[in-house]
Order: sequence, then structure tokens, then C-alpha cells
Amino acid sequence: MSTIEPSHTGPLAGDRRLYIDGQLVDAADKGLMEVIDPSTERPAGEAADATAEDMDRAVAAARRSFDEGVWARDPQLRHRCLMQLHEALAAERERLRRVVVTEAGSPIRLTDGVQLQQPIDEARYWAEMARDFPYEQEWSDHVSNGRPSGRRVHYEPVGVVGAITPWNYPLYLDVAESVPALAAGNSVVLKPAPDTPWSGLELGRIIAERTDIPPGVFNVVTTGSVAVSELLTTDPRVDMITFTGSTATGKRVLAASAATVKRCFMELGGKSAHIVLDDADLTKVLPRTSAVCSHSGQGCTLSTRLLVPRNRYDASLAILEQVFQRIPVGDAWDPATLHGPQINEAQMTKVLTMVEEGVASGARLVTGGKRIDRTGYYVEPTVLADVDPGSRIGQEEVFGPVLCVLPYDSEDEAVAIANGTPYGLAGEVSSGSDERALAVARRLRAGNVGVNGGGYFGVSTPLGGYGQSGNGRRNGEEGFREYMELKAIGMPKR
Repeated sequence: MSTIEPSHTGPLAGDRRLYIDGQLVDAADKGLMEVIDPSTERPAGEAADATAEDMDRAVAAARRSFDEGVWARDPQLRHRCLMQLHEALAAERERLRRVVVTEAGSPIRLTDGVQLQQPIDEARYWAEMARDFPYEQEWSDHVSNGRPSGRRVHYEPVGVVGAITPWNYPLYLDVAESVPALAAGNSVVLKPAPDTPWSGLELGRIIAERTDIPPGVFNVVTTGSVAVSELLTTDPRVDMITFTGSTATGKRVLAASAATVKRCFMELGGKSAHIVLDDADLTKVLPRTSAVCSHSGQGCTLSTRLLVPRNRYDASLAILEQVFQRIPVGDAWDPATLHGPQINEAQMTKVLTMVEEGVASGARLVTGGKRIDRTGYYVEPTVLADVDPGSRIGQEEVFGPVLCVLPYDSEDEAVAIANGTPYGLAGEVSSGSDERALAVARRLRAGNVGVNGGGYFGVSTPLGGYGQSGNGRRNGEEGFREYMELKAIGMPKR
């Protein structure tokens, strides 16, 4: 059931102040950066453009709050404060909805799910996890060095966590990376993407105004400077980096963090494959591929490669052409729209260039492939057929509304093609039989696989990838443990 109220729609600039050591402040040099509305190509407002001094102050505050404060040692305090956050996010739902649509260009219909409602719900989940998680666990007795011993395991927060978030689902990822870290007892410095700074700054404002989270425990630093951002990855006072973004940027974060041997949790790129088996009902399965255009294809888990049996290839392309030509593209504020603009001109140009290169390498354009003639960074829903699995378009993440269709002759070939990229984030299998689809799903080298339309995405389900799609897992107890150290204690057995 939709919660969207049309009377509350329309662009809205978010708070432009940094949140450092419990205070909402301007950048040290009063610097500001423009925030562009992708739907209009025009400035929608400004946000603080932090300096190295600002980043240093945020890291120092986080370090002090962890080393000297009570947050790391008091799960009940964490539960109470994060429940305050959950309630505050819910109370400010309509303002946050307008901020997200303005800065990210997200279709407003997605705010009933992952863009807004999900982070509100997840804040409550992590508050309850902070209270209920078994931080001290007894293990079975054993003999150590000839002596009977009891064993205990203690889970403790890592320390200071630097959270670096992308622009595609800004509020969701700001919450998904920061709040479980807070729930585990860490102090956090959040560095949002410069294209979508307001979601993070609004989170800082809400925490400042509506919660009892102690000063320094949570900090938000927005900047357009790569050099300032990299300070978070090199500072020895930061114990862990959590990063969501492209694989190329993830590699740079890993390299920068290596000198101080930081723990790095990363959700990176994907080139997920959807294998349609020869007994699948094409009329039911293929319309689901329109999901590749959700938020203009700007999602890392989307199934952007479609593998279909060669003897059903032409029939599949005919259906896909009709499906993609009917995808609702338009104003992000229209609840009917699924497909809005790309985040910026550079991303739009990248998508169009990769489509052109794909055609030059032998792919056939079935539909789409052009910029839409309207204000905003819009690209047509696009289907490419005859894609070479080894070509750039067949191997690399486009992060746009582009579906690559590849034929196969056997189940083994389909699995080989699906597993034949450096990524391993997600995938799908469709069949007339759940058992057959599950058997193929087990062969995919991917961290998350849907079978016959089944969904794996949820706060209690681990999310993460194989290979160059990252390391570690988000969500559930597995994700919570990513933000904790593990200490084993041996006690004499008397």
C-alpha cells in the first residue's frame, strides 16, 4: 500500500551543515558545493564542502568518544538511542522523501521501499540487535596444555569506523553502513557521496536534534575533495572502513587502508546473470527483467545479463522489445515512474558510450540506446542482443538501464557464462521447476541468488559478493559481526 502523499511532493534542499562532535557546523573555510537535481540538471541547493581540518576534527571526536566514552560499553544506551533514531526517521519521513528524490533523482515510488521505508525499519532492527545480541558466549570445555579449561568468546566493537557511501540509494546506505556499526558500539565518521550529501547531513541533523547519542559517536563529513575523503582511509585513528561503490574505487580504498592494516568491509560492483532455463514460461519470466531499469539501472545487484536457451532466443527478444518499450519513464515525482534520470551527466555519458562500444563490438541494438529528449539525464531503456560474453559490455558494470542478452546451448554453458566475470554479487535462475532452478543456483559463484522470483534482499539476510564484488556480508547477525572484534578467553576449570 502506497504511503506517498502527492501534496507533499516537490524538490527540497537538505541541511547543508556538517555534524562533528555533537555540533552542526559549517566547513572550516565556509566552503560549499552545489547539489544538482538530476531530473532538472539545475542546482537544487548547497552542502558543506569539508576541508582536511574538518575531517581531522571528526576523526579525533570519534576516537575520543570510543576510547573515553560509555557508548562502546553500554548496549542498553545504544538500544535506547537507536530507537530514538528510528522514531525520528519515521517522524521526518515526508521531508526525507523529498530530499532523496531531489538529490538522487530516484522515482518517488521507490521511497515506499529501499530508498526510505527500509532504512526507517532497519534502524529499529539494529536497535534491537544492540540490546539482544549475545556479546559473551560460553564455549565447550577443552584441555589446553594438559589442563582442563573453560572457554568464553567476547564480541567487542572494532573502534572507529569510517563509512563511505555511494549516491544511488543514499539514505538507505548511510543507515545500512552506519547504524549497525553504532549498534555494535563503534564510533562512526560517515562520508557520503558528493552527488548526494543531504541524506547523510539530514541523518546528522536528526541525530543532533532528536537523539541522546553522545557527542563524537556519530559524525558526518561531506566533501567534493578526493584528497579529503582519502584521509579517512589513511588515518591510523580509524580502525575500519566500510565502503559501498564501484570495484575500481574499492581497490583504491583497500590500497590506501593497507598501510594501517584496517579492516575493510566492501560491497562492490556486479554483473549479475539471470539464467532462464528451457522449461521456463517466458511470458511470466521476461516481464520481470524490467527491474533492470529500476532507478535507471543504478543498482549493483540488478540482473543485467539475461541468458536464454538458443532455441528460445528469438521469441525472448520479441517479448523483451515489447517489455522495455513499455517501461514507465518520466518525472521522478510521478508515482507511476519506474525509470528516472542517471545521477549526473558523466554517468549518462558513460552509459551511452558503453552501449555504443557494445554495438561496435558486435552486439545488436534491439531497443533504446539513446538519450531521451527531455530535461534531465535520461537514457532510454535498452536491450542489447548477441552480446559477446568476453566483450566490455558483457564483462563490466554499466550502472544504467541496459540489459545484455546472451544465448546458450546447454546448462553447463549457461553456468560458465554466468560465472565468467570477475564479479559475484547476485544472480537469478528461472525454471518451471523450483528444484531444477535451485540446483543451478547452487552452481553460481554469487553471494545472493533469487530462484523463480524469490527475493533474498532483507535486513536479516546476509548480503555480499564473491570475487571482485567485495568482502564481508551486510545484514543479519553475520553483518553485525563485521563491526566487532572477537576475543577468546580461557578460564581454568576448577
